[in-house]
Amino acid sequence: MDVHDHLKFLKEATEAIGTGVDMVAIAQQFAAALVPRLGDFASINLLDALFVDGAPAPLSPHATAVSLMRRVAVADDDPPGRWREVMPEGAVRIMYATSPCHEAMATGLPVYVPSVAPAQAAAMALDHGTRDLIPLVAGRAYLAVPLSVRGRVLGCVAVTRRPERHRFDDADVLTIGQLAAQVALSIDNVRLYRGQQATTAELQRAVSASAPSGLTGVEVAHRYLPGNPEVEVGGDWFDTMALSGSRVGIVIGDVMGHGVRSAAAMGHLRIAVQTLAALDLPPDQLLRQLDNLAQRMGDDHLATCMYVVYDPIAGICQLANAGHLPPLIVRRGGGVEPVAVPSGAPIGVGGVAFDTVRIPIRDGDTLLMYTDGLVEARGDDIGGRIEALAESLRLARPATTDPEALCDALIGTIDPDRHEDDVAVLAARLSRVAASDVAHWLLSPRPAAVARSRRLIRQTLAGWSLSELHDIAELLVTELVTNAIRYATGPIELRLLHTSTLLCEVRDDDHYLPILLEAGDLDENGRGLFLVSRLAQRWGASRTAHGKVVWFELAITDS
Repeated sequence: MDVHDHLKFLKEATEAIGTGVDMVAIAQQFAAALVPRLGDFASINLLDALFVDGAPAPLSPHATAVSLMRRVAVADDDPPGRWREVMPEGAVRIMYATSPCHEAMATGLPVYVPSVAPAQAAAMALDHGTRDLIPLVAGRAYLAVPLSVRGRVLGCVAVTRRPERHRFDDADVLTIGQLAAQVALSIDNVRLYRGQQATTAELQRAVSASAPSGLTGVEVAHRYLPGNPEVEVGGDWFDTMALSGSRVGIVIGDVMGHGVRSAAAMGHLRIAVQTLAALDLPPDQLLRQLDNLAQRMGDDHLATCMYVVYDPIAGICQLANAGHLPPLIVRRGGGVEPVAVPSGAPIGVGGVAFDTVRIPIRDGDTLLMYTDGLVEARGDDIGGRIEALAESLRLARPATTDPEALCDALIGTIDPDRHEDDVAVLAARLSRVAASDVAHWLLSPRPAAVARSRRLIRQTLAGWSLSELHDIAELLVTELVTNAIRYATGPIELRLLHTSTLLCEVRDDDHYLPILLEAGDLDENGRGLFLVSRLAQRWGASRTAHGKVVWFELAITDS
């Protein structure tokens, strides 16, 4: 081919190969473009490490004597099956330093063999593990060109010609090298894209909420819709957390901004909320501590946030708000009511007060929380959009009985042409614990209270048909009540709760939390909590406004 033919071929081959998101497809298009125009056989080999999503860019071959390669594409115009049986696509093999391809990759320069000698053909066959390669390459012209980009070698293309064809000239080498550089760039872009996708997916999995099992009185459904489908993470988040006393913490928030930066800030705030919630802080105090933490983290941790604590025994939700949109209550009878909660200032502003409000919950009501991406639209009043959302729920009354259906209905109201922001929706259907499943007593802080607590436990569990648990429940309650008597100055509160588990709580007016110790052979104290930790399914201790509560849960078997 003359210069004009080479330029025409480069243009046609580049258009045929194009830019895809599949390294194998790009390599196959490259091989197909080379045969038969520039050779009778072409093999595209890539470093196997390129196919590990999220892995760092592989080292250049000169760093080691051997390279693990994957043959991703083969093209030839010999009799059908002749090459494919010897050099199948997809094979992973070691490319030794004696190979022309390894030399090309190590030096970054094309390696040209005008005619493969029998001894060299035998060495190449040994590297490939089959002597059937010898008659295929012996006597042929062999050209190996590295696939190099951004100072790194990704693989090699090998092209051969039969003896009756003209040998490779400088124009052929230059043409194949230019096309190889273009292909290497496309493959590296795919590698970087896949790495970013793997990182994004891992980040999304790390920050995705999942409702813990066994939440008392709460059935949760949620949806998340990214504002940019190409970036699957953002600053919106939601969570549900099991708290002491069978209460449930629910949080929803929205970090200002978009993309991975906002997702990283969201991850910090989400973990902080989970940690603070475990301390059993009231909603307003939790937001105060979260605000202080966000200020120390920096200016990129501005966020709206709402934290809710639901008590299924009292049927009360406590809410505190930091600049977030007000939630809606979807009543069991079909009514939809906005919750009047102070707006507050966003997390990270600092110097503002947060208030806790209490709202009564009827059995079967659904609390609906959402981020501004659901209702915000350029040029529209957000208050009007919230009212329109409430009205759409009133009209869709039959579909609002199930949290999953409610979430689907809300996501269905989004206008794709006006959707620019991330959207998070959480629907929590709330139910109350029946009074018959709660037992509550006040005990005097005297030794006689221990025997009384055992009698109460035995009688109550017999009434609940849980007599199989009374031995272990009596033992653990004895330990907790005995410990409370030692430190309490006022009445001790003992409460049992029968739901999917058996929960026992002991409250007193002492603020010091007990410490789990493993007692030595001669120690007289320290065995009580050790027994609780070993025999209970779960246990914990937290401060209250008037002292502390120590609790444990026992599993209830199906029998």
